Amino acid sequence: MNRIHIAAAALITAAPAPALANPLSLDTEQMLGRSVFFDTSLSAQGNMACSSCHDPSTGFTSPRDDFNAAGAVVEGSVSGRFGNRKPPSAAYATFSPVLHHVVDGDDVTFVGGAFLDGRATGGKLGTPTADQAQGPFLNPAEMALPHAVCVVDRVLHPSDPSRYPVSYADVWGPASVFEIPAALTADCGDADAKITIEDEDLAARVDEAFDRIAISLAAFEASDEVNPFSSRYDAWAAGVGTLSEQEQRGFEIFTAEDKGNCAACHVLTPTGRSQHAIFTDWTFDNLGVPRNRDNPQGASYVDPGLGAYLETDPLYASFAADLMGAQQVPTLRNLDKRLSADASRAYMHNGYFKTLAGVVHFYNTRDVLPRCADPLASEAEALAANCWPEPQFEATMNTEELGDLKLTAADEADLVAFLKTLDDR
Repeated sequence: MNRIHIAAAALITAAPAPALANPLSLDTEQMLGRSVFFDTSLSAQGNMACSSCHDPSTGFTSPRDDFNAAGAVVEGSVSGRFGNRKPPSAAYATFSPVLHHVVDGDDVTFVGGAFLDGRATGGKLGTPTADQAQGPFLNPAEMALPHAVCVVDRVLHPSDPSRYPVSYADVWGPASVFEIPAALTADCGDADAKITIEDEDLAARVDEAFDRIAISLAAFEASDEVNPFSSRYDAWAAGVGTLSEQEQRGFEIFTAEDKGNCAACHVLTPTGRSQHAIFTDWTFDNLGVPRNRDNPQGASYVDPGLGAYLETDPLYASFAADLMGAQQVPTLRNLDKRLSADASRAYMHNGYFKTLAGVVHFYNTRDVLPRCADPLASEAEALAANCWPEPQFEATMNTEELGDLKLTAADEADLVAFLKTLDDR
């Protein structure tokens, strides 16, 4: 394991919930979800909340400078346990539709879902965000609670009620609250505990409550607090703000089909609240991103993305091979939002890139520059040697919309300048 991860093991924390500027901006269900989002008690060691990996100060993605500078995968509640992907932004995620496919001639395109591989389809609770919300609580590499009953008990009966100015009962009714035998929750601090609920009626109530907690959490994630549409770009698009000449040139490159063509996937079609652009079409793509040698799963780790999920679905399994390595197209909002000017950021699903300039240069020159002699060269090493390492999944890589954009160095700089206008303020 990389030493930076071991050294940081005891430092996991989550900032307390920031003061809500306008309490009337959230309804009661969103207020409950907000409390859940910032509650560190909803983890095996009491040290991790949703906000630990999705911090408002960094655009609802990871604030951890140490991890962002290396493998970008965040350490979970249990010391030494890591997932395999950089935390995506939770902001604007609720606009993703239920996972579905679109047929266009011989092409089949998958759209929607949550998690970068789309596996939180929205088919269970009606929205991908609610389906996704249940995963981290019970993932041994994340919040690591051993059973849903642990989440339910700590939300229904919080040890610190002040964390919940709006209670579960306020949202779902007094009759929705029930007692949970202490014996069932005695091992909630043990991520590897095996908890079984023999009482079928109690098990059903726990499942129902766990679903309701996820729905409330998704309601908060759909709120103005998480999705403010407050960037300089939004003000400019609304005619009440300005962009510099360089930023406007970058916008033209972003939208031009014969230049950046970024808007082909990061669409400007108004699909959000009040008809704002989300800067994604929620499809999936394999961009040919190199491996990240600092990934805690090991330098040889490759991420099969959507393809691996499709393999598990009998309806879609035949499409899996062609979509190995495909990850969901993310929103471009808040790409440069960080805790301080010198704080590290990481880009792409595995955090290989550390700079927006590097990302843009990769899109522009992936198929032009030679392969690096070192297949595990870092972004900085690749840029210095004027090369790119081999992709994780070359056979399924998108070779039509990127790789040789023929942009000049000035074009690249202009595009980066525009992307930085998408940070919420």
